[in-house]
Parts: sequence; structure tokens; C-alpha cells
Amino acid sequence: MERFDRITPAWPAPASVEAFSTTRHGGVSHGAYHSFNLGAACGDEALAVAENRRRLGQALPSEPSWLNQKHGTRLIHLKDWQPSIEADAAWTDQPGQVCVVLTADCLPVLLAEKHGRLVAAVHAGWRGLAAGIIENVVQALPASASDLIAWIGPAISNLNYEVDNRVRDAFLRLDASFSDCFEPNRTGQNQHYLADLKAIALAQLQAAGVRSSVDAKLCTSSDSERFFSHRRDQGHSGRQASLIWIKPDAER
Repeated sequence: MERFDRITPAWPAPASVEAFSTTRHGGVSHGAYHSFNLGAACGDEALAVAENRRRLGQALPSEPSWLNQKHGTRLIHLKDWQPSIEADAAWTDQPGQVCVVLTADCLPVLLAEKHGRLVAAVHAGWRGLAAGIIENVVQALPASASDLIAWIGPAISNLNYEVDNRVRDAFLRLDASFSDCFEPNRTGQNQHYLADLKAIALAQLQAAGVRSSVDAKLCTSSDSERFFSHRRDQGHSGRQASLIWIKPDAER
């Protein structure tokens, strides 16, 4: 079996839950997509992506339920999944079903119920965070928010994520305290800021009632050896996957 690199969350999830994020190592893609690109819509060769996904599948109990991500707030249960379904979050309470999101700077947020009864994967870029995807997912899941555990995987850090007033204003309309998550960086006709999306996500998780949240503290932009980064590579980038599932043999 071919091997690929993976990052396992250091979080207090139950033993019945499995999760990991991939890196860019372990596949067959070339050039900007070297080597373990799992994104099928970012310009890589289809045969290379298919082989990479085949290798990924060898480590999973079933085929991942890939989403057509749109930077929105839609959450689906995997029983409603179909090819090319548009959503940015998925959950399941069925052992062996694999939730997955693709990222290359956006935040992958994995959620598990502390007794292992359900899991979810969320794709959260700035648009999704500003639109309320965290609150939407937490409220929609059939579990108490206080029983959920969250992990934020590899994503761009505030040191490398510059935005303008448009992005900052979108968050300040939600909560004026988010001003602390934007550090002035460039002045001029249009002020720019370094934005801390991870801090925003952690605050939103807490506000939604999630008491246990862990940030992996891994920056996609600053670690070109391990991660794809859409911002760093000016749009010519592969995608990492973050996956979560309940073990098939988990006791119910």
C-alpha cells in the first residue's frame, strides 16, 4: 500500500473517532500540484488526482463524500450526499461514512461529539465565517454544543493573510470585538490588515457553545514544504484534505 503523509489531531476526541489532514507528500502530481493534490477542480491532471484519491482511499473505511465547496454555509447529512452536491460542511452519525473538506488556506474545522455519536467536517474561508457557517453547523447538529469538540487543521495564519477594509468590515458588522483580529499592515487609500481567521473561528465556536476547541497552529502559507497555499502560490495550488469518521466497528 502506498504511503502518504498525514497530520493526526491532538484533541480529546473519543476513541471511536478517526481524523487526519493530508499534506502535499505521497502522490503522483507534478509541478505546482506536487505531489499529493486531492483537488479535482484546481487545474491538475485528472488521472493524477484520481490516483492520489485512490491512495487516500486505501486508508479509509469507505470512499470520502467529496463536496462541491462554494464558500457558503450549507450543511448536509451524508445520507443526502450525491456527486457534485454544493455544500461547505457535512456530518454523519453512521459508522464508516467519511466526511471530507478540501482546503489550501481556508480553515478545515473538524467536529466530534464527545461520546462519538456524530462527526462533521467544515470548510471555512473568510466568506463562510462572515456568513455564519460555524454557528449554522453547531446549531444544526443534533447534539448539545457543549458536547462538541473542535479541531482547526492546517490553514493560513494571521502573519500571511492580508485583507482590505471590505473583509474587516464584514466581520465588524457581526461583532465589533473582532477588530482585535485585524492588525493594520499597509496604509494608504485603502487600509490593509493582517487577519486572524483562526482567532475568529475559535471565538465563533465558543460563542456557539463549543467548550473544547484546538488549533493545530499550522500555517499553510509559511510551510511550503508540507502544504499547498492558494495565497502564497497565487492561485496555482493543489488542495489538502481533512477527513473525519466514526470507526465502522464502534459500539453504538
